[in-house]
Amino acid sequence: MDVEQSAGIFGASDAAETGKKKQSDRSIAEDRSIGHGENDLLGGEKVDAVLAAKMVLVNDTIDEIGFTPHHWKLFCLNGFGYAVDSLILLIQSIISTQARKEFHPGYATGLTIAVYVGMLVGAIFWGFSADIIGRRFAFNVSLFVSSIFTVVAGASPSWVTLGLFVCLSAFGAGGNLVLDTTVFLEYLPSRDQWLLTLMAAWWGLGQLIAGLFAWGFLPNYSCEDAADCTRHNNQGWRYIWYTSGAFVFVLSILRITIIRLEETPKFLLTEGRDADALRVLQNIATKYQRPCSLTLERLEACGTTQTRSTSAVGLSQRLISPKEVFLHLQGLYATRRMGWSTTLVWFSWLLIGLAYPLYNVFLPTYLATRGASFGQSSQYITWRNYAINNTCSIFGPVVAGFMCRSRWFWGRRGTMIIGALITMVFFFCYTQVRTASQNLGFTCAISFCLNIYYGTLYAYTPEVFPSAHRGTGNGVAIGLNRIMGIVSAVVGNAANTNTPVPIFICAALYIVMAIVAAAFPFEPYGRRSS
Repeated sequence: MDVEQSAGIFGASDAAETGKKKQSDRSIAEDRSIGHGENDLLGGEKVDAVLAAKMVLVNDTIDEIGFTPHHWKLFCLNGFGYAVDSLILLIQSIISTQARKEFHPGYATGLTIAVYVGMLVGAIFWGFSADIIGRRFAFNVSLFVSSIFTVVAGASPSWVTLGLFVCLSAFGAGGNLVLDTTVFLEYLPSRDQWLLTLMAAWWGLGQLIAGLFAWGFLPNYSCEDAADCTRHNNQGWRYIWYTSGAFVFVLSILRITIIRLEETPKFLLTEGRDADALRVLQNIATKYQRPCSLTLERLEACGTTQTRSTSAVGLSQRLISPKEVFLHLQGLYATRRMGWSTTLVWFSWLLIGLAYPLYNVFLPTYLATRGASFGQSSQYITWRNYAINNTCSIFGPVVAGFMCRSRWFWGRRGTMIIGALITMVFFFCYTQVRTASQNLGFTCAISFCLNIYYGTLYAYTPEVFPSAHRGTGNGVAIGLNRIMGIVSAVVGNAANTNTPVPIFICAALYIVMAIVAAAFPFEPYGRRSS
C-alpha cells in the first residue's frame, strides 16, 4: 500500500467519522427536542423544525441558569413601562375637566381621543419594529420620548396644542405594554413565567401615582367657575403634567443606567444569530455564577434557520417593506390552532378596550357625580377616593399572579374566567349603591377584580405567541385595544356618562370576556413559551 492510498483510506475514514459525529450531534439535538420540547406550549405547532429544536435548547439553558438578580432588574425596569402607560392614560382624564374650564373646547372628550390615537400608533410602531429591528431600541428610547412631551404638555396654550402633546407623549408610552412583557418573558425561566402576571401590579402603581398627583395639586390649584378660569388661577393640571414628565424622565434614565439591555436570546435565535444568543446567555451565567452547558456546536447541529438574515435584503429595505409586516402577521396564523388562538386573543383585547375606558377613564366623572349626590362634592374627597381606588388596583395582579401558578384555579384561563365573572357581579351591584361608603367600597372592589382579569390577559398574550412574531402579535392586540378606547371616547361624548348605563354595558362585556377566555386553545400553566 503506497502513501497516497493510505492517506486516501485514512482521509475517507476521518470524513466518515466526522459525518457520524455531525449526525450524532444532530441526533442529540433532536432527542433533546423530543424529550423536552413536549413541555413547550407551541411544541405541537412546529412550523420551522430547526428553529423549534434550537428554541428548546435555549429554553433548557434559561431553565438551567434559573432566576437571577438580572431578572429582578428586568421585572422593575419593564414594570416602569407599565406604570407610565397607565399614568399617561389616566392623567388626561384627570385633568380634562379643569383644562376644559380654561380652554372651553368644542369637543369635550378630545383629550381621550388624542391619548388613544397616540397609544395606537405607538403600539403598532414599536410592536412591528420589535420583530424587525429588535427589542432593545424601544426599551431604551420609548420612555425618554414620552417624558419630553409629557413635560411640554403642561405648557400648552390651547386645547388643540394640549391634545397634540398628549398624543405624542402617549406615542412614546404606547409601545411599553408591547415590549415590556416580551422582553421579560424571553429571559424568564419557565417555572417563573407567572411573574409576568404579577408585573401588571406596576400598572396599578402608575394609576396610584396619577391619583396622588391629582389629590396633591387639583384641590389647591384649580379654579371653580369656568367663567373666571384663567391660566393664572388654574395651574393645578399643569403641575400634574410637569411632575409626571419629570417622574417619567427619571424612569427613562434608570432604564439605561441600571442595566445595559442586550437583545433577547430568542430574538437573536429567530434572526439566525446563534453565536450572539449563546453569548448573552453565557454572560448572565458567568456574572451570577450559574451553569450554562449549551454550546454553539449543539445549536448549529440543529441546522440553519431560514430567516431574513440569511437573505440579501438589507435592513433599510426590510424596515419599509409591507411584505415584512405581512410575513409576521402570517406567522401568527401558521397553523389552525395558532390562528384560532390569535383571533380570540385579539377579540379579548377589543372587548377590554371598550369596557376598561368606559369605567376607568370616566371614573372621575362617576365619583364626582356620585359624591355630589351623597353630599361629598369637594375636590379633596373626590381625588382622595380616586387615590384609594387606584391603590386597590395594585393588588389585583398580585392575587392573579398566585392564582395563575396554582392548579386550583385552572391556570391562566381559569384566572381570567374567575376575574371577569366576579368583576361582572360587582358592576351590577354598583348600580345599587346608595351611600358614600358603598360608593367607595364597590369602586375599590371593581378595580381589584378588574385587574385580576386584565393583568392575566396582559401576561397570557405574549405567552401564546411565537417568539419570532411576538412583537407583532402584541402590537396588534394593544392597537385594537386603543381603537376601542377611541370608540369609548366618542360614546362618552355622545352619551350621558352620569347614568349607570355604561356600568351595565361593562358588566355585559365581562360576561363575553369570560366565555372567550374559556375558549382559548392554549393553557400556559406548566408549559414553556417559545
